Amino acid sequence: MVLVLVIGDLHIPYRTHDLPAKFKKLLVPGKIQQIICTGNVCDKETYEYLRTVSPDVHIVRGDYDDNPGFPLSLTIHHPPLSIGAIHGHQCIPSGDVDQLSALARQMDVDVLLSGHTHTFHAQEVEGRFFLNPGSASGAWSGAFSSEVIPSFALLDIQGPIVTTYVYQLIDGEVRVEKIEYRKPLEIHPMTPKPPQNPSSPPPVSSPSRDTVW
Repeated sequence: MVLVLVIGDLHIPYRTHDLPAKFKKLLVPGKIQQIICTGNVCDKETYEYLRTVSPDVHIVRGDYDDNPGFPLSLTIHHPPLSIGAIHGHQCIPSGDVDQLSALARQMDVDVLLSGHTHTFHAQEVEGRFFLNPGSASGAWSGAFSSEVIPSFALLDIQGPIVTTYVYQLIDGEVRVEKIEYRKPLEIHPMTPKPPQNPSSPPPVSSPSRDTVW
């Protein structure tokens, strides 16, 4: 099992001063094995804070990040899964599923993480899982929405199964939603299918290392 924190669009200190206190209380050092950030960290202090939560931090460059050490995209492997990350400003219009699907195919990833809209979104399309963790700080999003709900996600990865726990701060309380994605099995067309047991239920399918400043 691998526990991965997916976080992004922090915009600290330019649009907000810090993460919500109730979120920071949940992000206990030593519990999370890896962090993937969808960009717009903006300052070194926030980056260093993420490293206290987990030393294994991967960040893609957002449209407000000026650190050239952050890549525009990255791919991380947790066999049999491949996880890709982009900020999302590459997609026009922002958050467009068709654009994201094309990028996921190009990157050859099972899971694509993106940000930019400051709004949580999760969807499975053609066997791939798309996740936008939203803005963990609740920072103002510009043109996308007048009200931003602070949010982040935790991925519990166990083999081909990803259980996503989405944390949202609504009316001062942290609410959690659970979503499961299972990578479809790849069966070679020449491989004979195993015989079906009539008494068995049918199979069910559910919907840069550390960067130096």
